[in-house]
Amino acid sequence: MCLVPMPDNISLPGADWTAMTASYDDRALLLWETLVVADLHVGRGTGGNLELPVGSGSDMVQRFQSLVERHDPAEVVIAGDLLHSFQTVPRSVESTVAGLKSACQAAGARLLVTPGNHDTMLDSVWDGPTETTYRVGETVVCHGHEAPDVDADRYVVGHDHPTISIEGQRQPCYLVGSGQYRGSDVVMLPSFNRLNAGVEVNEMRASDFQSPLVTDADRLEPVVWDESGRETLSFPPLGEFRRML
Repeated sequence: MCLVPMPDNISLPGADWTAMTASYDDRALLLWETLVVADLHVGRGTGGNLELPVGSGSDMVQRFQSLVERHDPAEVVIAGDLLHSFQTVPRSVESTVAGLKSACQAAGARLLVTPGNHDTMLDSVWDGPTETTYRVGETVVCHGHEAPDVDADRYVVGHDHPTISIEGQRQPCYLVGSGQYRGSDVVMLPSFNRLNAGVEVNEMRASDFQSPLVTDADRLEPVVWDESGRETLSFPPLGEFRRML
């Protein structure tokens, strides 16, 4: 399989993107001065009062802080599922969320959450702004577990934790598709949490996705961020990609 490097800043498909470029970096997406991450699932791997697995909370905060420092965004949007557990919030979860807040405060960036289906306990650790959908120009950011009731040229979502298998190795990936939802583009982000194995999308059809914003999986183009080379790798749309395997 031939991997095609792409520049860090690329124009996304669909309607007129002349004034909008997207920059990919460590499972995040930068839109103008807005940094978007999704599916942090803080607390994944805990049970009851157990602490987070070694390194997970600190790793997440360090990577998040590095992103904020590199890109200096005016605002950061967590596109849902900040939390993992539906019922408990261990102290380690509070500490991790506090670290995310601190990283934004140090950079002078506003932090906002668009709650996801896992965020039933969000009020216990988060007193900042929340929006069901958040607009960045003509782009709407939301978690993607429910169909948004607002129109946009493009939607940035999470929810499905996409990964792609390449030569037997699974890699987290973005999925970029034109005309996916109400004729508008959709960009799906991978889970920011490295503990999430993710869902392999190679053979998935639209009905296999949990997000109702995916309507034609064959047209979704996977994009992988290569941390070692600090570059993005592009792939053909899934329909074509499957025929190449």
